[in-house]
Amino acid sequence: MFPPTRIRSCLPVINPMFRRMRPHKPFRQTIHNQTKNVHNGFNTTNLQKTKWMNFRAIFTRWMPLGSVIYVGWCYIRASVNYELSKVEIKFYEMFPFRITSRLWGKLASCELPIPIRSFVYGTYIRMFNVNINDAAVTDLTYYKSLSAFFTRALRDGARYISPAACVSPCDGVVLNCGPADTDKIEQVKGVTYSLEEFLGENKWSKTKDISYYNSLLKNKNNILHQCIIYLAPGDYHRFHSPCDWTSNFRRHFSGKLLSVNPWLARLIPGLFTINERAVYIGEWKHGFFSMTAVGATNVGSIEIYSDPHLRTNTKGKRNRIDELEMHKATFKKGELFGQFNMGSTIILLFEAPADFKFELNAGERVLVGQALTTATKEFSR
Repeated sequence: MFPPTRIRSCLPVINPMFRRMRPHKPFRQTIHNQTKNVHNGFNTTNLQKTKWMNFRAIFTRWMPLGSVIYVGWCYIRASVNYELSKVEIKFYEMFPFRITSRLWGKLASCELPIPIRSFVYGTYIRMFNVNINDAAVTDLTYYKSLSAFFTRALRDGARYISPAACVSPCDGVVLNCGPADTDKIEQVKGVTYSLEEFLGENKWSKTKDISYYNSLLKNKNNILHQCIIYLAPGDYHRFHSPCDWTSNFRRHFSGKLLSVNPWLARLIPGLFTINERAVYIGEWKHGFFSMTAVGATNVGSIEIYSDPHLRTNTKGKRNRIDELEMHKATFKKGELFGQFNMGSTIILLFEAPADFKFELNAGERVLVGQALTTATKEFSR
């Protein structure tokens, strides 16, 4: 028999020999490497699982990824004129756009360091084709925050105010314009919204009529006309009074903040009756006149210069309605009216003779002060 000391001295030679005699197990090396990584603190498999399977991943990974996929899917379906189902619309409405818009508002109002302002605003200008030459101040370092840059003022003479009776209140793209002779009004071609749901109960008019539509008209020979203008993120974000008129009533609907992008407006019927909006109602020379600022995703703040009491996208129930008597606040054509943060929509709904015709067509771009009718365009020449 070999002494124990001699056996121990032979082990370094014997052990490799026995290893060669073991059956081949190709996965053994993989397991060995994983075990080694665990001992070293680098378990890559478990690390990947923790990134996607913990509670935090719902908000940091799954929700953003799901939102991008869903919005992309909506865009594809819109391109083939597919109408969304009620279930899909409800799913989209469930996303907390009011919370994200408030967070975006806080982020946009943060003061940026001067050295990075030119880079941040310059990137935004290139992404959204902003015409900075129309701004009152073209030095990008002047704007302390993104919010200040979004709501920049125009330089004097940047816009010509036409002598027309009614002009464009903002820069943007016309979604729809024309007569609105029924209670159902087109928000875009083939997609409608309810006039009564949009304006709410008629408390401002002394005229009582069974028909909601007729209760708005001062002259029964007239009809209602509408003009919907979408402000893109790269547009000038302030809006002006489109004519000489008097407002005596304001109604604020605290609704949702869904996107009002034109392709999405084609998918969701009654989009403008769902979203948060500030409706200003009064009269102009032909009778009833209303101007509505509609909120949208990331547009948590709608500011009206003559109405400091207005507070939009506040915490609380989304079906709240706030009303205010304006006591005949007068506005002159071209006068500054309010401003948005990011893009949104302005809707003009007014009474005029039946032969009142818009010069504009859906899809055309307009600028502040541009004439809206053929007759006034000829007059301005």
